[in-house]
Amino acid sequence: MNALVYVAAGAGPHPVVVLLHGFPGNERNLDLAQDMRRAGWDVLYFNYRGAWGTPGDFSFSHAIEDVAAALAYLREPENAKRLRLDPSRIVLVGHSMGGMLAVQAAAADPAIQGVALISAADMAGRAGQLQERDSRANAISKTASALAAEGMAPLSGCTPVSLATELSDHAVDWAFPSKAGAVKDRPVLVITSDDGLAPSNDAFVTALRKMGDTKVSTLHLPTDHAYSDKRTELSQALLKWLATAPR
Repeated sequence: MNALVYVAAGAGPHPVVVLLHGFPGNERNLDLAQDMRRAGWDVLYFNYRGAWGTPGDFSFSHAIEDVAAALAYLREPENAKRLRLDPSRIVLVGHSMGGMLAVQAAAADPAIQGVALISAADMAGRAGQLQERDSRANAISKTASALAAEGMAPLSGCTPVSLATELSDHAVDWAFPSKAGAVKDRPVLVITSDDGLAPSNDAFVTALRKMGDTKVSTLHLPTDHAYSDKRTELSQALLKWLATAPR
């Protein structure tokens, strides 16, 4: 995969953020990566299989596998030494679809120390809601139209319909509330905006708290999906949360 690591100054070993971009990934949030590096964190950013020139076919399943592969890479002793990082102190920060991937990865990997979600998109949960109100075929059609509208030129080996069908197939097992039990023992930061995704994020917060998670924090910023005029506030919130994460 095409990837880069922002390595913090000093001998380390440094804690690590894996920064996960959204769909299709126009907003890379690399300003946040620089800020986190300045605060003493290594930051891994990468493009999923089939996205932005990384070879292979893009799918949500592949992207979930790619996050696991990135984590395995960081945990290789020789890579950890070379990058001056501590593989036992890894947190995930995901924006939009990257938030969906962060939830899946944290649920599957109990060694992840914490999760920060920035306007996380519960894409499978949304597909499930559409199916509850309409036929599966119509729900897939509507989801495909929404994905196409996001712009899929940077993605290869997929179509709007193939991706919408995949979300429909995983409407239950990828939905955020279904992962609350597996994530509930770790710190979670949920940041929302006025982009329409706040209700599903709030539902995930409620599910986590019902499961007994006392380490959930939230912040709502009145801005758009890219946090265009709130980048400073977004960065400050992340750095404040990271300062309390295991280091």
